[in-house]
Amino acid sequence: MTLAWTLAGATATGKSAAAQLLAERLEIAILSADAMLVYRGMDIGTAKPSAAERARVTYFGVDLVTPDQPFSTGAWLREAARAVAHTNAADSDGKAVPSLLVVGGTGLYFKALTRGLDSAMADPARRAHWQARLETEGVGALREALAALDPQALASLSDPSNPRRLIRAIEQLESLRSLPQNWKQPAPDAPLTVLRMPREQLHQRIRTRVEAMFAQGLVEEVRSLRRHYPVWSASAAQAIGYAESCALLDGTLSQAEAFERIVIRTRQLAKRQETWFRHQTQAVWIDTDERDPPERIAERILKAWRQHGATPLPF
Repeated sequence: MTLAWTLAGATATGKSAAAQLLAERLEIAILSADAMLVYRGMDIGTAKPSAAERARVTYFGVDLVTPDQPFSTGAWLREAARAVAHTNAADSDGKAVPSLLVVGGTGLYFKALTRGLDSAMADPARRAHWQARLETEGVGALREALAALDPQALASLSDPSNPRRLIRAIEQLESLRSLPQNWKQPAPDAPLTVLRMPREQLHQRIRTRVEAMFAQGLVEEVRSLRRHYPVWSASAAQAIGYAESCALLDGTLSQAEAFERIVIRTRQLAKRQETWFRHQTQAVWIDTDERDPPERIAERILKAWRQHGATPLPF
């Protein structure tokens, strides 16, 4: 059995700093469960770990594709399998011990990792792709795509003219094909350790983070990325901070407008993330305060891990 520690929560709650400290202390690798950290070159706007931090800890799930490439939950699960293959460890008695820390705020990734195949089938990027095919080429294109994947799947549909059912069937088949070969049905849910911060403090922390991103050169980063990748994937193009920076460069938003829109969208994301972890998973909540140093938060996380145990992984 492969075991991992897990740490989740909304953006800007202090996950990354605490995870870095814990990974260094425990001498284990980190698997990022953040859907935006997969894009190479998108560093400032995603608050990606620094080069110095990545020199001290091995990271997986970071810099996997360029902004013009699509990325799926199945692709992330393959990266998770790669992380497991490189980090498996055992104690002196030969028992599995956690050698990986899964940390992030993308609930879909945690759900796919801990609950199994059904959760891995909902890929917004692929759904958008097939929806676009429907709009430009019609239902016939969906039937042809499904038949190419599995003729029996098309024949078994009760209503092969229903675009929603066609897209769902295609998603299921694509997801199954994208899963790692050594995938197993996950064990029953183990609780996720989730950080939470008072709303007013989190909102101020988000504003401070956005100020820092602009000061660090977010707009110049986006300008450079657009020179190298004129067309971005749907997910990358809508990334918080990047969509607004593109609008700023195109002259459709002022810097002040772009700044405020990034703050608002980040707050909305944080609310969605917290709601998801509250309702969609079994969670052990750790309430933090902005005055808590990362070391104190890390100690509380470690205590929760020791009390509730590690998470079994399906590899």
